Amino acid sequence: MLVVGRKPGEYVMLDDDIMVKVVKSEEGHLRLAIEAPKEVKITRGELYEEQNNKAE
Repeated sequence: MLVVGRKPGEYVMLDDDIMVKVVKSEEGHLRLAIEAPKEVKITRGELYEEQNNKAE
């Protein structure tokens, strides 16, 4: 797992086509913007876990 610190306006790139950008950060709350091709599925963590727990 890679852990990086970013400030609002800063971003990380995954490959050449997925950007994860910090758009807002304040006292324990963080807002991210994710720019990715339409074919890339993006699922929030709690929904991902719920879907995988149902499959078991």
